[in-house]
Amino acid sequence: ADAAVVYGAAQPAYHRWPQEFPGLQAAILAGAEAAGAVYVAVENLYAYGPVDGPMTEDLPLRPTTRKGRVRARLAEELVEAHRSGRVRTTAGRASDFFGPHVAGSVVGERFFPPILAGKAVSVLGDPSTRHTFTYAPDLARALIVLGSREEAWGRAWHVPNPETTTIAAFAERAYAAAGTTGRVRATPAWALRLAGLVVPAARETVEMRYEFEEDFVVDDSAVRAAFGLAATPLDEALADTVAWWRAHEARG
Repeated sequence: ADAAVVYGAAQPAYHRWPQEFPGLQAAILAGAEAAGAVYVAVENLYAYGPVDGPMTEDLPLRPTTRKGRVRARLAEELVEAHRSGRVRTTAGRASDFFGPHVAGSVVGERFFPPILAGKAVSVLGDPSTRHTFTYAPDLARALIVLGSREEAWGRAWHVPNPETTTIAAFAERAYAAAGTTGRVRATPAWALRLAGLVVPAARETVEMRYEFEEDFVVDDSAVRAAFGLAATPLDEALADTVAWWRAHEARG
């Protein structure tokens, strides 16, 4: 009851979004309303659907996937809750994120351990496409600011991100941070579909491949201009992430 800000960072299992996500957000919103707190949602970029050019916050929500439609519905409900005066809301939208403690990501537990070992790493889609990644500590810092600044409320913001590179270059710089070398190879669509027969998360990833087959670039200039936020330089973020994974593996 004494909360000033409620952060909505929880999410159901990937394959259960349509069934469980709307109810989860509704429950958290109700809690924020009861406490008279600001509600800050952590969102991703699925609701935009495929776009041409860098993504900005004023793009229409035109999802083409099942999970994108769920995200669009949640985003619209958040704005409506604010407009109606029920709850003060805002959202920080992040891309695929990486960093210390981040395991369940395309650049998480299946990405950094092979790099530390100097082995080949498999990536989704076309490694030559440009892809914006979000550093988790930058996301956390942005969410704190969004929850504390009234001018942030009532809309969504792209959180600040390190410089955008190709997926291959991101991996190569991760190898450099680890002091290793290795090959970057693309995971074929058929292999992902095959894995999806037994792994629900892999099955759900198939419809999101478009994010990795064309350039997927985020424009974060709005949040930088409004609040003076900046992202951690990519090589520094990768070095910190590699150090965490190395310590994590040493602990067993």
